[in-house]
Amino acid sequence: MTRSSLLMYIARRLAAMVLLLILLSFVIFSLTYLTPGSPVDVLLGPNMRTPEAVAALTAKYHLNEPFFTQYWYWVKGAAHLDFGDSIQATLPVSDQIASRLPTSLYLGVYAYILAFAFGVIPGVVAAMRRGGALDRVTVAGSIIALSTPAFVSGVYALYLFAVVVPIFPASGPGEGFVDGLWHLTLPAIALALSVVAFLVRHTRAAMIGVLDQDYVTFAWARGLAARRVMLKYALRNALMPVVTISGTLLASLIIGAVIVEQTFSLNGVGSLLIQSVESKDVPMIQGVALVVAAVIIVMNLLADITYLVIDPRIRLGRHEA
Repeated sequence: MTRSSLLMYIARRLAAMVLLLILLSFVIFSLTYLTPGSPVDVLLGPNMRTPEAVAALTAKYHLNEPFFTQYWYWVKGAAHLDFGDSIQATLPVSDQIASRLPTSLYLGVYAYILAFAFGVIPGVVAAMRRGGALDRVTVAGSIIALSTPAFVSGVYALYLFAVVVPIFPASGPGEGFVDGLWHLTLPAIALALSVVAFLVRHTRAAMIGVLDQDYVTFAWARGLAARRVMLKYALRNALMPVVTISGTLLASLIIGAVIVEQTFSLNGVGSLLIQSVESKDVPMIQGVALVVAAVIIVMNLLADITYLVIDPRIRLGRHEA
């Protein structure tokens, strides 16, 4: 693939991403009107309804304007990361999200790295030893892990490694990078466990399919070194379907972080979303939902670009075209 064609592909994907975000923003904004009660009641929350409060909210959120005009004002503010004020904290929603987003991002990226490190390698080894004892143990373990929800694995991990054998801290984000990373290790393991199991099964199946291909058999027949055959011919092609689903897996990690953050008392976006739902803080729910959706869409775009880089057949096809 040439540089210009790659840039054109990225431009098209960015345009599609913007359109998707606009659609999602409209759905998210509609939460104000889908929630039982009038928009004023929703925005007031548990606060006392007074004529002054109603007039202030009506003027601030343009509630006397048509629905689409209100949406335009909201989405224009959201484009500048202005989602209004939180009902519960009476602070700007963007400030609340900005203070908690780093914890969720660190947790998600950490779990993502652990998932690929402990998912791809065992899957490759199991495929190379297919039918053997190691392969059967790996497949059985992945089935058990895949059937275990994140909150269950989180509770067991918390009990075993923070109470019975106190290796990791039980809660809190920690202070500084190293201490924070140590505090996030146990939540990241609990979050990544089911994704690891999925990657093990997916990588194993992809690797077995590649090892049965004629070009791999021909590479062995040519007497090429085992390391070159496995890395250049087998592993690279087996990773293509794994990279394809990497964006979806990251999305599942972000969604799973909601429960894990509650289990380990982490002040991330997931726990903020749960607190907002419990208190019916609609402006906060809208802001968190839109930010999380944007992160998921961007990560899927990066996964697609990575797939283009590692797949030579796509580059060749675009170049010949």
